Amino acid sequence: MRKTRRQRHKIPVEPIEITIQRLSHEGRGVASIDGKIAFVDGALPGETVKATFTSCRSQFDELKVEEILVPSVDRVDPPCTHADICGGCSMQHISTAAQIALKEHVLHEQMKHIAGLSDYEHLPPMLGHTEGYRRKARLAARFVSKKDEMLIGFREKNSSFIAQMGSCAVLVPDVSALITPLRQLLATFAGRLQIPQIEVAVGEREPEDMGVIESESITQYQVALIVRHLEDLVDEDKEKLLAFAEQYDIHLYMQPKGPDSVHKVWPQDNCDRLFYTLPEFGLRVAFHPSDFTQVNGDINRRMISQALTLLDLQPEDVVLDLFCGLGNFTLPIATRCARVVGVEGSDEMVRRGTENAIANSISNASFYSANLCVDFDESTWAQPAYDKILIDPPRSGAVEIIPRIAAFRARKIVYISCNPATLARDAGELVKHGYVLKQAGIMDMFPHTGHVESIAEFILAKTRH
Repeated sequence: MRKTRRQRHKIPVEPIEITIQRLSHEGRGVASIDGKIAFVDGALPGETVKATFTSCRSQFDELKVEEILVPSVDRVDPPCTHADICGGCSMQHISTAAQIALKEHVLHEQMKHIAGLSDYEHLPPMLGHTEGYRRKARLAARFVSKKDEMLIGFREKNSSFIAQMGSCAVLVPDVSALITPLRQLLATFAGRLQIPQIEVAVGEREPEDMGVIESESITQYQVALIVRHLEDLVDEDKEKLLAFAEQYDIHLYMQPKGPDSVHKVWPQDNCDRLFYTLPEFGLRVAFHPSDFTQVNGDINRRMISQALTLLDLQPEDVVLDLFCGLGNFTLPIATRCARVVGVEGSDEMVRRGTENAIANSISNASFYSANLCVDFDESTWAQPAYDKILIDPPRSGAVEIIPRIAAFRARKIVYISCNPATLARDAGELVKHGYVLKQAGIMDMFPHTGHVESIAEFILAKTRH
């Protein structure tokens, strides 16, 4: 009888002893079992561990650590009590120094392997707080009838199940403190089976004295929750949610259908905005809780500062900011140059950028909506000459428009990336079009995860110093 795929790759039951050789890009231990690659969750290079199989595939096996026999000097106690099961973070057992070393290795290896680039300066890594930093999250929710328990949190590692969480070490403390009371509240709902997700967004409360925005002042947060519900909640459930929002001073939004159905229900002040400040530039930026914003406020501030330093902005410069979002870089750039143009694919984000420019009395910033993955040569904003360009594309990168970007012949291009592989690919294309990679480095936007945020500076070859 013909064997099935599952029979061909039957998972061994007994744990095995294994020595770890290196780390994968996402932070898993890598070993060899009879010449076959094995990825081991929770293991570090140099360690000897006992591990059990979780899957067996034709090209590689996957295991998880059961016992550490010989620990690595880079092993630390995770700051979160849920680190062993929660899939929100994968590297809490690794020291910060080792995490940073891995991320730097990933970036520079990709530059060399994909783009053939190694002759450039390595920027010092950008570091910030490793706990309580996360301001944006989508938390799954589910009521488990057999346990009579409401679960709210991230998914378990390598699973679709929701981790049983009472707190979270990486979420802003104000949000972490809400997990347990929110679980207890939703467990009492008649419609508890109809709530699959709660989106979290965190802004900064308005300082008492807006005349002075101090960069070192203690941040006071404003939490907003967007509650997704599959069916309309009964009045009693709605009243409980409103009371909860009032008790914990939360901005409460409901989402009965798609993203366009999100609407604010508390407080009823006709203002659906949160804010974050950029003290170095005297800016206060407004955003809707469902807007894309950087999850790490501290690193975001430092990232903007470094990007503008690399751009070396002069009063006469005309700057192009591609994939500009709501103006996170555009608005600070406007404070240091003659004119800046921000381009973004979302009409809503373009409106938000314009709104923020007006609110901050910025008159030299213009925002345009455009699909940047297609030819934009005839677009009005694409006609002027630009001295410098900043680009912050999605994970897929911007390879389709690299030739057009290079055609502007801007003296400098600063590239912000959330994917070192596509950054390296695009870097290679920029080099083919006459640019030189001057320097690049990582920014620890997502501590304890394998996410690698990078920044790179390119200059026209003829202007290299």
